[in-house]
Amino acid sequence: MLNRRRFVGLAAAAIAAPPILPLRAAGFDWPQQPVRIVVPFTPGGSTDTTARLVGNRLQEVWGQSVVIENKPGAGGNIASEMVAHSDPDGYTIFIVGPGLATNQFLYPSLTYDPVGDFAPVTLLITQPNLMCVPVSKPARSVKEFIAYCNDNKGKVTYASSGNGTTLHLAGELFKRLANVEMTHIPYRGGAMAINDLIPGRVDVTFDNMPSILPHAKAGAVRALAVTTKERVGVVPDIPTIAETVPGFDVSSWFGFFVPVKTPQEIIAKLNADTNAALAYVPVKSRFDELGATPKGSTPEQLAAFLKSEIDKWGPVIREAKIRVDN
Repeated sequence: MLNRRRFVGLAAAAIAAPPILPLRAAGFDWPQQPVRIVVPFTPGGSTDTTARLVGNRLQEVWGQSVVIENKPGAGGNIASEMVAHSDPDGYTIFIVGPGLATNQFLYPSLTYDPVGDFAPVTLLITQPNLMCVPVSKPARSVKEFIAYCNDNKGKVTYASSGNGTTLHLAGELFKRLANVEMTHIPYRGGAMAINDLIPGRVDVTFDNMPSILPHAKAGAVRALAVTTKERVGVVPDIPTIAETVPGFDVSSWFGFFVPVKTPQEIIAKLNADTNAALAYVPVKSRFDELGATPKGSTPEQLAAFLKSEIDKWGPVIREAKIRVDN
């Protein structure tokens, strides 16, 4: 379990990371072989999309292959365990989001320490989720969807990219605040959930905007609302869930982490090059189009952010009594 000492140690290690420019001046040369970015979900989802956008730019900068390796399963725990036990040489990067904060509360036991086994590199993006239904369903607003749930008690399903993801937690929060009944259908990734949403095999999803927005724009699904408390600039005409269900506010995030014993000079270079990639105009513009906000951070800022996510979601999960079998 987590404690203050671990967070203080993690932040201290992050602060100790040397700046990137002196490293280059001293002839620091990394990477010298292909780098892999481990994605804890299937291809096509928001995590995968983010990894590929950033990874493609890093590949251009480094002149080395950046390979995206998808390791779905167990709400991200399979990938987390693999990265935690990988060589701490910088050649294995973990792109992960809220699951790193929430899985410790969802699962009876973990084979890794979500704080102690990983060193933070940088926060990548934050993004709203988008509540979407099949175009074959009658609901055209959040209010109409709530009525649909009440007219079909015990029959309505919501899809997520896995247990403990923001898609799952958004669904649970919606159930509680809107006082409706829905059955959770977890998938091994967001793309698989969308594939079942489009033909109406599930009734709703609260998916990450970068992966679901193109389908909404193409008319394959119907967007009802964004999950953040404020409307989103890229889709200003789509209302918020909170406009109908007061107090509703959910957003997603992704960050880069590496095995905890990775040398600080490598973490520093990863941090500098990734933050530069996020600011690179073609990458930033693409994220903007998808409704995501490129962030960038220092390692210690990501460590503090992870702690805030743990503090935020731990009580919610406990109160809702959400548990997942290993």
